[in-house]
Amino acid sequence: MSTQLRGLRTLIYPTSDLAAAKAWWSEYLATAPYFDEPFYVGFEVAGYELGLVPTDESGASPTTYWGVDDVAQAVADAQANGATLLDEPQDVGDGIIVASVENPSGHVIGLIYNPHFVAK
Repeated sequence: MSTQLRGLRTLIYPTSDLAAAKAWWSEYLATAPYFDEPFYVGFEVAGYELGLVPTDESGASPTTYWGVDDVAQAVADAQANGATLLDEPQDVGDGIIVASVENPSGHVIGLIYNPHFVAK
Protein backbone atom coordinates (compact mmCIF):
# COMPACT_ATOMS: atom_id res chain seq x y z
CA MET A 1 0.00 0.00 0.00
CA SER A 2 1.16 3.52 -0.70
CA THR A 3 0.20 6.49 1.45
CA GLN A 4 -1.51 9.41 -0.27
CA LEU A 5 -0.38 12.77 1.07
CA ARG A 6 -3.29 15.21 1.33
CA GLY A 7 -1.21 18.37 1.25
CA LEU A 8 0.72 20.47 3.70
CA ARG A 9 -1.05 21.15 6.99
CA THR A 10 1.29 22.36 9.71
CA LEU A 11 4.73 23.88 10.19
CA ILE A 12 6.27 23.62 13.65
CA TYR A 13 9.17 25.88 14.63
CA PRO A 14 11.19 24.80 17.67
CA THR A 15 12.41 27.75 19.71
CA SER A 16 14.68 28.23 22.70
CA ASP A 17 12.70 31.36 23.73
CA LEU A 18 8.99 30.63 23.38
CA ALA A 19 7.89 34.02 24.76
CA ALA A 20 10.07 35.95 22.32
CA ALA A 21 9.02 33.79 19.37
CA LYS A 22 5.34 34.17 20.31
CA ALA A 23 5.75 37.95 20.55
CA TRP A 24 7.53 38.14 17.19
CA TRP A 25 4.96 36.01 15.35
CA SER A 26 2.05 37.83 17.03
CA GLU A 27 3.45 41.17 15.84
CA TYR A 28 4.36 39.89 12.38
CA LEU A 29 0.98 38.21 11.80
CA ALA A 30 -0.92 41.01 13.58
CA THR A 31 -2.86 38.42 15.58
CA ALA A 32 -2.63 36.60 18.88
CA PRO A 33 -2.21 32.84 18.95
CA TYR A 34 -5.43 30.85 19.16
CA PHE A 35 -3.68 28.29 21.42
CA ASP A 36 -1.17 29.42 24.02
CA GLU A 37 0.33 26.96 26.49
CA PRO A 38 3.88 26.48 27.84
CA PHE A 39 4.29 23.37 25.64
CA TYR A 40 2.81 24.75 22.39
CA VAL A 41 1.74 28.04 20.83
CA GLY A 42 -0.47 27.80 17.75
CA PHE A 43 -1.45 30.36 15.13
CA GLU A 44 -4.01 29.89 12.37
CA VAL A 45 -2.58 31.26 9.12
CA ALA A 46 -4.91 31.15 6.12
CA GLY A 47 -6.35 27.83 7.29
CA TYR A 48 -2.97 26.28 8.11
CA GLU A 49 -1.18 25.78 11.42
CA LEU A 50 1.97 27.61 12.42
CA GLY A 51 3.16 26.17 15.72
CA LEU A 52 5.92 27.01 18.16
CA VAL A 53 7.38 24.44 20.56
CA PRO A 54 10.02 24.99 23.23
CA THR A 55 13.38 23.30 22.81
CA ASP A 56 16.80 23.39 24.42
CA GLU A 57 18.41 22.68 21.05
CA SER A 58 19.77 25.86 19.50
CA GLY A 59 19.02 26.14 15.78
CA ALA A 60 16.69 23.11 15.68
CA SER A 61 15.06 22.64 12.28
CA PRO A 62 11.34 23.11 11.73
CA THR A 63 9.12 20.13 10.93
CA THR A 64 6.54 20.21 8.17
CA TYR A 65 3.50 17.98 8.66
CA TRP A 66 1.76 16.38 5.69
CA GLY A 67 -1.92 15.53 5.98
CA VAL A 68 -2.82 11.84 5.74
CA ASP A 69 -5.97 9.81 6.37
CA ASP A 70 -4.25 7.23 8.61
CA VAL A 71 -1.09 8.21 10.47
CA ALA A 72 -0.23 4.69 11.64
CA GLN A 73 -0.49 3.35 8.09
CA ALA A 74 1.53 6.27 6.72
CA VAL A 75 4.28 5.53 9.27
CA ALA A 76 4.22 1.84 8.36
CA ASP A 77 4.45 2.68 4.64
CA ALA A 78 7.37 5.05 5.27
CA GLN A 79 9.19 2.43 7.36
CA ALA A 80 8.61 -0.17 4.63
CA ASN A 81 10.41 2.24 2.31
CA GLY A 82 13.43 2.67 4.58
CA ALA A 83 12.36 5.48 6.93
CA THR A 84 13.19 5.45 10.64
CA LEU A 85 10.52 6.17 13.23
CA LEU A 86 11.20 9.34 15.24
CA ASP A 87 7.89 9.89 17.03
CA GLU A 88 5.19 7.24 17.42
CA PRO A 89 1.66 8.21 16.36
CA GLN A 90 0.00 10.05 19.21
CA ASP A 91 -3.22 11.94 19.82
CA VAL A 92 -2.22 15.49 20.71
CA GLY A 93 -5.78 16.47 21.55
CA ASP A 94 -9.11 16.96 19.86
CA GLY A 95 -8.64 13.88 17.66
CA ILE A 96 -5.48 15.21 16.00
CA ILE A 97 -2.92 12.43 15.44
CA VAL A 98 0.75 13.18 14.66
CA ALA A 99 3.95 11.21 14.11
CA SER A 100 7.29 11.74 12.42
CA VAL A 101 9.83 9.68 10.54
CA GLU A 102 13.25 10.31 9.03
CA ASN A 103 13.74 9.20 5.45
CA PRO A 104 17.01 7.63 4.22
CA SER A 105 18.22 11.09 3.11
CA GLY A 106 17.91 12.39 6.67
CA HIS A 107 14.81 14.53 6.11
CA VAL A 108 12.25 14.66 8.91
CA ILE A 109 8.72 14.05 7.64
CA GLY A 110 5.81 14.95 9.88
CA LEU A 111 2.50 13.15 9.36
CA ILE A 112 -0.80 14.47 10.68
CA TYR A 113 -4.44 13.53 10.68
CA ASN A 114 -6.55 16.53 11.66
CA PRO A 115 -10.30 15.91 11.45
CA HIS A 116 -10.90 19.66 11.79
CA PHE A 117 -8.76 20.80 8.86
CA VAL A 118 -10.60 22.56 6.05
CA ALA A 119 -8.59 24.01 3.18
CA LYS A 120 -9.35 27.67 2.54
